[in-house]
Amino acid sequence: MISSKTPALDSLITVDDNLINSFRKDGHVLIQNILQADEVAWYRDAIRDAAYRYNTETRDMKDRDTYGKAFLQIMNLWETDEQVRQFTLAKRFAKIAADLLGVEHVRIYHDQALFKEPGGGFTPWHQDQYYWPLDTFKTVTMWMPLIDIDVELGMLTFASGSHKDGFAENIPISDESETALQKYIRLKDYPIQRAETMQAGDATWHYGWTLHNAPGNSSTTTTREVMTIIYYADGAHITEPENKHQENDRNRWLDGLPPGDLANSKLNPLVY
Repeated sequence: MISSKTPALDSLITVDDNLINSFRKDGHVLIQNILQADEVAWYRDAIRDAAYRYNTETRDMKDRDTYGKAFLQIMNLWETDEQVRQFTLAKRFAKIAADLLGVEHVRIYHDQALFKEPGGGFTPWHQDQYYWPLDTFKTVTMWMPLIDIDVELGMLTFASGSHKDGFAENIPISDESETALQKYIRLKDYPIQRAETMQAGDATWHYGWTLHNAPGNSSTTTTREVMTIIYYADGAHITEPENKHQENDRNRWLDGLPPGDLANSKLNPLVY
């Protein structure tokens, strides 16, 4: 049930042309102050509550693999929590996604809370779109911390310009992707860039093919709380899955629609 105090995120932000150009050149951009202090405080509480309610990771850190140590990952909270739904389907975010991609309309692929626990491990180099059976390069992930963060908590780090070369390696996020993609990044000589600090309510945005990773969380007390939303251009079609992960995504995040169909299932609402 939506509270009458739930902040509506329908007011729109005009993205500066310089930021749009930077995004398209580098494959990533930081946009500040997307949420105001009262908005981020409200939604932080809602997202934290939902994330811990639906989290299924119960193993000690020492018993997890590299992927499991990187973060608690809780997917598609908008399906199960009405407060989070207002966040994920917000027009404010969707308009930014459309502006960055240069399209009129965007749909949701899925959301995910990424909570990197104290002592949590590094996030290996990877490309998000490795997992997505979509026929468009016009995809973007919003990565928004719900608390103020710095590099020590696990700041997202980008290989600038890597999106222009598209698919890099047929490897899921893992120790293997870290090794292979580090070699690939050195070979391509991509500049490595990241913010030193981000405030709660800021967000980075990156293309689906932009290579990125994050260091571990060296704090002993603070969880890096991040909420992400993935968008893609309306009109995209579903492609034949090229690996088991894309087949899993086709069934889960595209509601099982067959290859060749428009990617417009009930799980992928038009948000702008």
